[in-house]
Formats: sequence, C-alpha cells, structure tokens
Amino acid sequence: TTRPRLQVVRAMLLVGTTGFSMAGFRIMPLAESTAFLFVAPLVVVILAHFLLDEEIGRGRWLAVIGGFAGALLIARPGGAISLEGGLLMSAAAICYAVYQIQTRLLSPTEHPLTMLFYTALVGTVSMTLAAPLYWGGPSPDPLQGLMIASLGLYGGFGHFLLTHAFRHATASTLSPFLYAQLVWATLFGWLFYDHLPDGLSFVGIAVIAAASVSIAIGERMKRNAVVATEAG
Repeated sequence: TTRPRLQVVRAMLLVGTTGFSMAGFRIMPLAESTAFLFVAPLVVVILAHFLLDEEIGRGRWLAVIGGFAGALLIARPGGAISLEGGLLMSAAAICYAVYQIQTRLLSPTEHPLTMLFYTALVGTVSMTLAAPLYWGGPSPDPLQGLMIASLGLYGGFGHFLLTHAFRHATASTLSPFLYAQLVWATLFGWLFYDHLPDGLSFVGIAVIAAASVSIAIGERMKRNAVVATEAG
C-alpha cells in the first residue's frame, strides 16, 4: 500500500464498530439494536456530500431526515433501547459510517485484498494488546469456540465483497443495501430470542429501511438518466 496511515485508521474504525456494537448487543434486543446501528448509511450520505463531493439532492436530504426520525422512534423513552445501549450503538454507527467513507477513499487505488489484510492485521494486533482488559471468565466449549472462529470467516468474506463493491459504485448508493440485515436481525431475534419489536419500533425500522431504499432507487434513476443523455 502507498497509504498505510489511512489503512490503519480504517481498520481501527472497524475495530470500534465491532466492539461498540457487540457491547450494545449484550444489553439490547437484536432487531432494534441492528436498526439503530444501521442509521450509519444515512450518516454516510451526509459525509459523502461534504468529504467526497457527492451530489445530494432534496429527495436524499428528505430521506436522511426520515431515517433519523425512524431512529428516534426506536430510541424513544420507554422503548427497548436503554440510554447506555443507545450511546454504544451511536458510537458504533459513527465508526461504521466513517469506515465506509474511508473504504470509498481507498478503493480506487488499493487492492481489496490489501485492505482486507490491513483490517485483519490491525484488528489482531490491537485486540491482542487489549486482551488483559477483557480476558477472563469461563473458557468456551468446542462448539462455542467453533462458532467464535466462524465469525472471522463471515466477517472477512463479507468485507472482501463490500470492498469490491465500493470499487464500482458510490458510497451513498451502496450503503442502503446493507439494510437487508434489518430483515434478518428481526427474524433471528424472533427465532432465537423470542423477541419481536413493538409497534412503534417496527414503524421506526420500516421508516429507516424505506429511507435507504428511496436513496438507492433515486441514485439508480439518476444514473440511468445520465446514461440515456450521453447515449442520445
């Protein structure tokens, strides 16, 4: 790499995303905490405008405002998200948003495997040095150890695909597609933890997802119009 400092910063942002989100998942329901975390793509739209000079129209701004309104419905007083959980997931969302911006900045000049290598290297070194802060408790049994190890495979392959995707599309276009995780988080939260969001939380999740989908559709229509104009 010719940009090692940015590679390290990007990797540390992913470490922060993972650490804050796992801490939040311990004390909050899966669906609500995932929805709160994935306000990050809306933050990406704002950051992409100011840091990457990506054009953001009125429709996108309305979608961003709507998405944050959905997050407020989930984080309302009396909801399933506690103040501590909300702060943890907010920190995770901010780290994740800046991580996506960094990915967009690096992807045109850096090979995806190089970026994946740095995320793994920095994550391994930083969490090894921090081991005295969290090491302790009962050791995992063989099945639990296998499940923990499998997280590395899921995460590594997922980030490899994500890095490839950022080479072919803008940050504000790609980020909304990550909201498919909302569907799976809700389903798995019900199947494994017997929890379903309440009515207002469901509305908030739906609003966040709709805001993101509208951004993706608007970007696609804009690109199609540009292509048609150039072809004409």
